[in-house]
Amino acid sequence: MTMKTLFDVSGKVAVVSGGSSGIGAMMARGLLENGVKVYITARKEEQLMAKAEELFEFGECIAIASDLSRVEGIEALVTAISEREEKIDILINNAGANWSAPIEDFPEKGWDKVMDINIKSIFFATQKFLPLLKAAGTADDPARVINIASINGIRNSGMPTYAYTASKSGVINLTEHLATDLARYNINVNAIAPGFFPSNMTKQIVENDDMTKMAISQIPRGRMGAPEDIAGTALYLCSRASSWMIGQALVLDGGMISRP
Repeated sequence: MTMKTLFDVSGKVAVVSGGSSGIGAMMARGLLENGVKVYITARKEEQLMAKAEELFEFGECIAIASDLSRVEGIEALVTAISEREEKIDILINNAGANWSAPIEDFPEKGWDKVMDINIKSIFFATQKFLPLLKAAGTADDPARVINIASINGIRNSGMPTYAYTASKSGVINLTEHLATDLARYNINVNAIAPGFFPSNMTKQIVENDDMTKMAISQIPRGRMGAPEDIAGTALYLCSRASSWMIGQALVLDGGMISRP
């Protein structure tokens, strides 16, 4: 290993949940362009297959549809990948959901949907992929689990997205807990807490010029996140450069939550 190869991830195998759109697709492309074989998964099969076909231009991208809100769905995904791979070097738990409603009207079904996808799926996907992750990790080159949190798990967004806030806060704390337990298996667990990126969750803002300007005015860097930003951070967390980083949540928001 030399300093020139600190960020080399070529030849690795990755699984990216929620890989059919948004930052999941951005991270998948970044890995593909750097020589990683990537499995993307999401619930909507047609959209997933279309994204895989698009991403195949950049490397070997394989789509497997799954419902990660259910343990049975996670187990089916792990079985399908186990039939193709003996090990998984990288697991990116990115699949997410949101629900917005006034506190007086916030429904149980909205709460459960968000919690099932945003936090329960992370724990059980990590649990079920453990054998494949253990098979990949070594002391010098650990396997990697990256959980996608949010700056809204760190501070109050001011929006009535109660389950989202609670779930993303949980992601950050679960990441720390899993990291200390899995390090002995040569598996590094870290998180990314993104700010304002174009995605399905932010499309109402992105598609409205006034709302976009207002959102960007709160970001010291003066712009929304770009694909290179999230892909670069993921590459760092997947490479030798971050082998000694464990249990951390990297805030990726252009300075939004640091402003006075």
